[in-house]
Amino acid sequence: MNILRPLSPHLPIYKPQLTSTFPISHRIPGAFLATIVLFFYLLCLKIGLICFTYDNFYQFLFYSSKLILISVEITALALSYHLYNGVRHLLTDFSGFISFNELEEKD
Repeated sequence: MNILRPLSPHLPIYKPQLTSTFPISHRIPGAFLATIVLFFYLLCLKIGLICFTYDNFYQFLFYSSKLILISVEITALALSYHLYNGVRHLLTDFSGFISFNELEEKD
């Protein structure tokens, strides 16, 4: 009696809304940045803050591998997106800067 039925009749016709898409896309870089901060915290616990005074640390971080350089760029991109989306969120909530409900009703 295992009949393959859809989970919900509304899922195939569901249209993603801006008010639900922005918070989800805001949390993804936030979780990524929290992971990076935890990694550097554990690095500081293991090595100590003295590693940031050596030139060899910065040579390793920026010149040793293209993978490390790409990860630094992705982190900077995630930080800027998370920051600007947070500012947009505050402007939307507290000042009525943009009302996405009005934009969705016009479509």
